[in-house]
Amino acid sequence: MSRSSFVFPSDSPSHTRTAPLTHARFLTRRDLPALLTLEGEKWDAIQAASSDDLLQRLEDYPSLSTGAFCKSTGTLLASLFMRPVHADFWCHAASWVDCVDSPRPARSHSLFGISLSSSHPSGVEALLEFFWPHALKSGWRHIYLGSPIPGFEGWLRSHRDRSVQDYIALQRAGVPVDPQLRYYHGRGFKDIVCVKPDYFPHARSLDNGVILRGTVPLSLLKPIWKMMPLTSTQRVTRHLVTML
Repeated sequence: MSRSSFVFPSDSPSHTRTAPLTHARFLTRRDLPALLTLEGEKWDAIQAASSDDLLQRLEDYPSLSTGAFCKSTGTLLASLFMRPVHADFWCHAASWVDCVDSPRPARSHSLFGISLSSSHPSGVEALLEFFWPHALKSGWRHIYLGSPIPGFEGWLRSHRDRSVQDYIALQRAGVPVDPQLRYYHGRGFKDIVCVKPDYFPHARSLDNGVILRGTVPLSLLKPIWKMMPLTSTQRVTRHLVTML
């Protein structure tokens, strides 16, 4: 498993170009060239996952490896790799490496995002919408992600007597001030579980990482989703997605 692929799509996830039509699905080995291209676009040589890393994820968690593609060009717009974790995994993990290497539970309702890479926010939205009915059918309740806080270094220069906890608590109009936390907040990852110093190397975060938790919508109705066929679950979530 790579020690260099982090769990955030970009430091500045704002895009002005028209959102492309997207199609999301589970990834396979055939997608490796597209995955390597996206890794090369989004990360430097140290951060990007290698071919072996990506293949390992695909083999270990085929039903938790998703990608979103542009319908017109076939370009991979986003990829998300996840793995099962204990509900309290973050209590025992000091870094991203620890999160990735945490013991695999025999049973769990929680997932950790190993890596999330995207070139357009519509790709991330398509991934989450695609995975929603699958998460309901599989009984997943929470998805955890690690995030940088790229505004922290600049803020601290003007607030030298303050702490990282003070910074992540800052809100404007009910959403976090930090641009990356605000980005995730808008995609359902609203619970800030903890801050991890030295979570991963990221200069503008001063190497701090924040563990975020998102709750799969309607996951408390687990008995219902277990009884329904996947096609019915997909139909229900497709109708409800615009209401969330």
